[in-house]
Parts: sequence; C-alpha cells; structure tokens
Amino acid sequence: MSGWKFTLKQAPPLRVDLRALSPAALADLSASAVAKLGAWHGNESVALGELFTIAAHADGELLFEGDLAKFDRIGWQLAGGRIRVDGSVGDYLGAGMSGGEVVASGHAGLLAACEMSGGRLEIGGNAGDYAASALPGSMDGMRGGTLVVRGSAGARFGDRMRRGSALVFGDAGDFLASRMVAGTIAVAGRIGAHAGYGMRRGSVVCAGAAPAIGPTFVPNGTNIDVFWQLLARDLARHGGAFAALPQRPVRRHLGDLAASGKGELLLCG
Repeated sequence: MSGWKFTLKQAPPLRVDLRALSPAALADLSASAVAKLGAWHGNESVALGELFTIAAHADGELLFEGDLAKFDRIGWQLAGGRIRVDGSVGDYLGAGMSGGEVVASGHAGLLAACEMSGGRLEIGGNAGDYAASALPGSMDGMRGGTLVVRGSAGARFGDRMRRGSALVFGDAGDFLASRMVAGTIAVAGRIGAHAGYGMRRGSVVCAGAAPAIGPTFVPNGTNIDVFWQLLARDLARHGGAFAALPQRPVRRHLGDLAASGKGELLLCG
C-alpha cells in the first residue's frame, strides 16, 4: 500500500473539505491521479495538485505538512491506516473514525473526534469546543477508541459521550462531560464550570485542581480501591500527569442527581 506526502503550497482563502482522503482510498493511485482528485473549496471543487505538492511517502501513511487550520474533516470516518499532520488542522478532525490512527502536532478546530467509535486520535496542541461530542443533530457523542489532547480542550468536551477514553493533558472548558452517558474522561489541568452537567453515567478523573462541584453531586464513601487501581493504571500508561495516578488517593462524587445520573467525578488528592 502506497503512502503520500502533501505539502501545502499556500493557505486557501476559503475552507477546504478533505473527507475523501484516506490511506485506503489513495493506496492504488498514481501521483498524477492523486493530484487530479478534487476537494471542496467553498462551493467549488479544486484539484489537490493546486493546493499541495504531492510526493510518495512511507508505506500506508498520509502525511500533511503546513498550517491546515482551514482544512476540515481530515480523517473523516477513517476505518484503518495512519494519517499524520505536521501542523494545525480545522474542524471535525477524526470525526466518525472507527479504526486506524490520526496524529496532528498542532491545534484542532471544533468537533474533533465527534462520534468516534474506534482507533486512536492524538492532538498535540489544543482542541476546540465540542471535542469527543455528538455531531449537530445527533444523540450520541464519542462511542469508542482513544482521544489524547496534549494541550487544553474547549467547552462541552465529551458532550453526550457514550464510550471510550479521552485524556486532556492541559485544562478543560465549561460543561466538561455534559450529558455524558458512559466512558472515561481524564483531565490533568483545571476544569471549568458545571462539570458533569446532566451526566448519567461514566467517570471523570480530575487529576489536577479539584473543580467546583455542583449541588447535584454528592460525596460517596464506598471503597473503590480495586476499581481505582484498574482505572488509574490504564490511564498511567499515557504518562505525564497521569503516570502517578495509581499512587494517589481519590475522592468520589456521584451525580448528576438532577438527571437521575449515576456518573462519578473522581478527585485525586
């Protein structure tokens, strides 16, 4: 399987939709055929050769170089293979992906990993609002896989999240894990207001400063040492602030009781 390297020539004036590009879709094409493929630029289709310098690359990998902040839907519904971006990206990074790996070294726009069901997505910088959440009009957010944000995350991170693991090495915005159904979210830094709003189930690990706990969450003194060790060790393999979690004590708050929720906020001491 052939891989390709896309080097941005210059930033486009309008947003570009790259949903059609995946390792599998480009595997059997020649360089000239790849260059002729179209991508939506606003409401017009533009050949990839006009946007990028295209060259053969490592087997099976798509590599993008440059500031792709105006390029949306990279890794859209990816089922396998690897996509790497040396720079920032636009909205919907890895949205709907079910397998494979997407790695971006810079920042990501809105709705990264929304409705992701498998695979691994890593963002080297910050993630915009609604990461690991639901697509507009949908009921379910992230459904599986692993999301790692090395920087900070915006508001509504994990909104309606149903399954999978999402880690934020920096801070998280307001309404973290809002309407969360299940899954695991871990945050190393500060957490904004209204964490767990409408939460039904799932676990939020607060590895940094304890957030403000809403009145619809109550402390719970049940011994969860065995569960905590299993969860903490799974998170510790990602390193950084999470590496020492197995050695840290934990306090548990249950809620959101206003939504008959059985979720938990785990505050690390």
